[in-house]
Amino acid sequence: MDHLWSPWRTAHVASWAGKSAADKGSVFEAIAASLDDETNLVVWRGETCFVVLNLFPYNNGHCLIVPFRRVPDYTDLEPAEQAELASTIDRVMRWTRHALAPDGFNVGINQGEAAGAGIPDHLHVHVVPRWASDTNFMPVTAGARVIPEALQSTWAKIRAAAVSEAEQDTP
Repeated sequence: MDHLWSPWRTAHVASWAGKSAADKGSVFEAIAASLDDETNLVVWRGETCFVVLNLFPYNNGHCLIVPFRRVPDYTDLEPAEQAELASTIDRVMRWTRHALAPDGFNVGINQGEAAGAGIPDHLHVHVVPRWASDTNFMPVTAGARVIPEALQSTWAKIRAAAVSEAEQDTP
């Protein structure tokens, strides 16, 4: 029998147990409303969107860019929201390059249940760092991905890169 250990999932699963699909869709609104960025793994807050580390990452450093306003479809975003979302992809890639030195990125939006969106009523963009060596035998033979670092450690590295960049941009 295979066992994978991910203790951070317990608190998340318990916090949403028994809630409807509509309530689960508001997880991003709950994170946005909280001021505890470290606990919620919020890396950065902008005018119209924020960046949060994914609790269930595909790879180390997997970030989500989330509009503050709940919208199900990219075409529902206002022009200012679209512009900030696009510029935030650039920011996240820069911060992650500085913090984790990946070899590349996957960037995408899973929009709607048919496209695999886990939270279909609140659009979000995935920015997933990739390394030449991250596709190894584990996904092939064990059907599991290995995340090599605790989420809090990864958050601290990316957050530090974001703060450093913001300080350099301040006159």
